[in-house]
Amino acid sequence: MHDQSAEGNEFFKCDYCHGVWADDRPMVEGHEGSLCCSQCLTVAYVDVVHSNRGEEFTTSKCTMCLEERPEAKWESPAYPGVLICKRCIKQCAGVLEQDEEYQWKRPKSPATNA
Repeated sequence: MHDQSAEGNEFFKCDYCHGVWADDRPMVEGHEGSLCCSQCLTVAYVDVVHSNRGEEFTTSKCTMCLEERPEAKWESPAYPGVLICKRCIKQCAGVLEQDEEYQWKRPKSPATNA
């Protein structure tokens, strides 16, 4: 999200935790300025991709892609209704992994440690 009342790094905040962009908090941008930080992405990836704990919010849009997708979504624990779909979780993971500046890696599966 873009906080219109803030300046500098404070302008860029994760939609899911409202954490501010920083060198240790890289972010991926979605549609209409939506942002997901690496920390929220890590939790979402483990919950939805590895643990299948995401819920199907069939009539709710993903905050990142703005689509109503019939698949598992992760909901921000701090901000109800702020969702990211499984497809966007995987796409964001690919984007962050390719950014050599941050060296973020997708979390390994807790079940297989792979």
